[in-house]
Amino acid sequence: MTTVGLIGFGLAGRYFHAPLLQAAGFEIRAVVSRQRDAVGSLLPQALVLESDAELLARDDIDLVVIATPNDLHAPQARAALESGKHVVVDKPMCLHAEEADALIARARARGRVLTAFQNRRWDADFLTLRALIASGRLGELNAFHARWDRFRPNVVGRWREHGPGGGVLYDLGAHLIDQMLCLFGTPDWLQADVFTQRAGATAADGFEILLGRGSARITLGVSTLAADGGPRYRVHGARGSYLKSGLDVQEPQLRSGMQPDDAAFGLEPEHQWGTFVDGASGEREIVPSLRGQWVAFYSQVRAAIENGAPVPVAAEEAREVIRIVEAAMRSAQTGQRVAL
Repeated sequence: MTTVGLIGFGLAGRYFHAPLLQAAGFEIRAVVSRQRDAVGSLLPQALVLESDAELLARDDIDLVVIATPNDLHAPQARAALESGKHVVVDKPMCLHAEEADALIARARARGRVLTAFQNRRWDADFLTLRALIASGRLGELNAFHARWDRFRPNVVGRWREHGPGGGVLYDLGAHLIDQMLCLFGTPDWLQADVFTQRAGATAADGFEILLGRGSARITLGVSTLAADGGPRYRVHGARGSYLKSGLDVQEPQLRSGMQPDDAAFGLEPEHQWGTFVDGASGEREIVPSLRGQWVAFYSQVRAAIENGAPVPVAAEEAREVIRIVEAAMRSAQTGQRVAL
């Protein structure tokens, strides 16, 4: 059994990584965290360590999972690779493309697995969209509009809202960009507006990005002041459209304590199912959402480590997400379109 050392036991480490790792058959042997009681109650078999160095010095850890603030990802991943461990980094893999290049080179030199936790590839609605595209019902895509709007008018003291690597572009934007890359590959260009709207905000709390890939047009956006939530996807193809509202249920399920082996895990309620609109007839059809499969990420990580299978998210793909984040910030600062 592949053994794991988990660095960080906040929201991501406690509610996402730990239960998904266990569901995929990993043994969590050690956790670096100040939350000794929380770790002990949920992972009684795991050692609670005070430092990364203690964990990396152990020879009974195969995989290190990094679930810490974004600006720590690159140095922690580098140290883990240097210690000979396989590495999963919560998204974004790092803050700058050159950091990603250095991590990729180290992983290759050490012969270690390196991947990023882009779990939203396994959201119910995105899996459903990809199945619709594969079926040919949408035809060739000409427009992809994806949003992640929510209503959080008050700035809170979390690291995600302050400092290097904070803000919604590195957070939610990394997911939207990754999904866009899965569907279209690297666009030809982008034009972006990255901004703050809430009183006291120091990191970006909204963005709008327009991208072009050939004749296709792509828009990605986030608002932190949208009370109605808005549409999640509007995807248009030569033969029809897919329209979808609501967010995937796996995050609230995990935060409520539901385990990934629960029969209801990953199943969206019917009122959240999307709609297919036939271009020729205009007829509308409800499309049942496939089951969300976040645990598939770690099942594939395990297969990569134990059997040499492909990683679920190539490190080069994670690097491309960061390159586009940086291009969006550059476009917002200059007011100009950026070639990709």
